[in-house]
Amino acid sequence: MREMPANQLNPRIKNVWRISDAIWIAIVFLCCFAPFAIIAAVEPSEAWAGFVALMVVVVFAALFVFFVVVLPPIRYARWRYELTDDYLDIARGIFWRKRFIIPFIRVQNTDTRQGPVLRAFGLSSVTVATAAGEHEIPGLGNEEADLLRDRAAELARLAREDV
Repeated sequence: MREMPANQLNPRIKNVWRISDAIWIAIVFLCCFAPFAIIAAVEPSEAWAGFVALMVVVVFAALFVFFVVVLPPIRYARWRYELTDDYLDIARGIFWRKRFIIPFIRVQNTDTRQGPVLRAFGLSSVTVATAAGEHEIPGLGNEEADLLRDRAAELARLAREDV
C-alpha cells in the first residue's frame, strides 16, 4: 500500500468546520424543536409534546458536542493531500476512508473557492475538476491555495502537451 500523502490542511480549518457544523445543527434543531415546543405551549394537556421537545434537546446537545468538539480534530488528522509532477493524491475519511489519485492528464479545470466562513479565517479551497467529478482540498491558506491551483493547472497543461 502506498504511503499517506505528506501535506495536511491549515489547522484553522477545524474552526471553520466547527462553525459550519454548529450553524447546520442549530438550523436543524430549530426545525425539529419548534413544532413540539409550540404544541406544548399551546396545549399544556399534550404532555407528550413537551417530552418529545426535551428529547430533541438532548439528542441535539449530544450531536452538537460530537460535531463541534470530537469530530474536527479527528477529521483534520485524516485529511491529507500531495501534489506530485504526475498526479494529485488526496486521502480523507474517518470511518470510510477514501483515497483519490488524480492524474493530471485527466484534469480539466482548477479553481479556488472561498465562502464567508473560510474568508473570515483567511482560508480557501482548491477544486480540481475531471470528467468524473470534482475533488476539493478545503482549508488552505489563501497564498498556498493560489500556488496549488496554479501549479495543478500548469501540470495539467504540461500533461496534455505530452500526449
